[in-house]
Amino acid sequence: MEPLSRLTPATLDVLAALLGEPDRIWGLRIVGLTSRPAGSVYPILERLERAGWVDSEWEHDAERSGPRRRLYRLTADGVEAARAAVSRASAPRPVLRPKAVGA
Repeated sequence: MEPLSRLTPATLDVLAALLGEPDRIWGLRIVGLTSRPAGSVYPILERLERAGWVDSEWEHDAERSGPRRRLYRLTADGVEAARAAVSRASAPRPVLRPKAVGA
């Protein structure tokens, strides 16, 4: 699994959405869950897939009308990395106070 150098707030939102779904989830559902534009979500999913955090496949539901959907899920390594990343991002950060002059 390839490490991702920088996780943006949008990427963290996508990871959180994927973590919150027990099964595969289609891209437009992730767009709705994150309130992020599709033009942000799909490139994030592609980058996560290239890094090995996510895998995807085309839907095989012949009874559903409409275009096929691409379904996404976190890989086993991706679940671990996503949990750690989302946890780090939501952890409280220490408040740094400037030192008093002459201290």
